[in-house]
Amino acid sequence: MDAKIKLLARQTVDKIYRKIKRNYKTDFHKFGTNIGIGADGTPTKYIDDIAEKVAISFIKKSKTPVNILSEEAGFVDFGGKYTFVLDPIDGTRNAYRGVPFFGVCLAIGKKSLNDVEYGIVRNIPTGDLFIAEKDNGAFLNNKRFAIPEMPPNDLLASITLGVNADNLVMGLAKKGTVRSLGSASLEMCMVAVGALDYYIVSKDYLRITDIAASTLVVREAGGVVTNISGENLDMEISLDERTSVIACCNNEFVKSLISLGKN
Repeated sequence: MDAKIKLLARQTVDKIYRKIKRNYKTDFHKFGTNIGIGADGTPTKYIDDIAEKVAISFIKKSKTPVNILSEEAGFVDFGGKYTFVLDPIDGTRNAYRGVPFFGVCLAIGKKSLNDVEYGIVRNIPTGDLFIAEKDNGAFLNNKRFAIPEMPPNDLLASITLGVNADNLVMGLAKKGTVRSLGSASLEMCMVAVGALDYYIVSKDYLRITDIAASTLVVREAGGVVTNISGENLDMEISLDERTSVIACCNNEFVKSLISLGKN
């Protein structure tokens, strides 16, 4: 991949990060305001809108042509070979409620999740920066890391509960220590560095914009990302498809989780 495209991705994420950090001090009271309906069919919050506008404006002015797929704007065709798969704010509810766990995630691909070549996830409150490049590993704040081969006996998991839970995850919730943190990309990155042992969403809820970058982070760290049936996860670069997710260290652990949740 051209270094200019990777640099543009890094700069785009940095622009969003800086904009939200600045506005958090002055416009926090506006962050949760509904200002319309996004291309994904869900309400667009003020914080999502300002973050996305920063990205689109910056990319549009760039001399490096790349397309954008974003939850609010949908697909924006700038005639590029690659598409930036962008979630300007992942964890919107956390952001406007004042919970310091939300970020920006951006992946670079062409047609599907499995051909994503570069991914960035930045935790906005902490500044932590996760970067992965296909066949080149995963990095946290410029330091290479790898997912632990097997989790300890006292499992610590992030499980999406509420309306997106079913009997399987409710069974898992009773068999370990559980968190439900509200930002898919960051939760998957927590799995990649071993802070969490697994992350699971049992219903078809997540779009590619939520997980494209973090899927590459997990896989380049040596882990796996599957659907709830344990199948290797792939999906088109489009807002039309939703998916379930299991992110953990290996396929054997995926099978054990599915079995554990059913028993």
